[in-house]
Amino acid sequence: MERITSFDTIFEPALVKEIHQFGEVKYFKEGDVIMDYGKYIRMMPLIIKGTVKVFRLDENGNEILLYYLSSYESCSMAYSCCVEAKKSEVKAIAEEEVELVAIPHLKLDEWLCKYPGWKNYIMRSFNERFLELLKSIESIAFHKLDERLVAYLKEKQRLSGSSVIKASHYLIADELATSRVVVSRLLKQLENSKKIILYRNEIKLLPSFG
Repeated sequence: MERITSFDTIFEPALVKEIHQFGEVKYFKEGDVIMDYGKYIRMMPLIIKGTVKVFRLDENGNEILLYYLSSYESCSMAYSCCVEAKKSEVKAIAEEEVELVAIPHLKLDEWLCKYPGWKNYIMRSFNERFLELLKSIESIAFHKLDERLVAYLKEKQRLSGSSVIKASHYLIADELATSRVVVSRLLKQLENSKKIILYRNEIKLLPSFG
């Protein structure tokens, strides 16, 4: 496998060596399905480059965006399905070109016992995904976040004097103390209402935005 230096800063040298030995580098184009509902998952993805969207079906069969994965991140749901040999309850789609390392399921438990760095990484991944989901639930249940988002964008427009707001969904989520999932959903609703146009790390406010 081609030498990957991105994991050298977070894992032990011996673990990085095993990742190169047993992992498989895979490439996906925008829109490609990386994991799908009802399929057995035989690998856990470690994202090198790009962004992945993870969805789940609700009881009515509607897809709900759970969270995004980006560089150095992995899918906790994939880990759980691999370890327990369960069919996938999520779908993962490449939002852009994605490069990842596929870690075979047989190595997951072995590394958990063998490498403290791997154990810390897995625990941190579960915690981060849980916090993102918790923020989503809190925002939906207790706050009128749509109003806060509109006010936020208007203030950005006032301060910059421009109808083009340069801000990623991640930044907006941090500044509004919510999750990326919630911000992305609300921005998409505004775009569908013809109030804004979404670009990569930019939002154009249309005259109808008010």
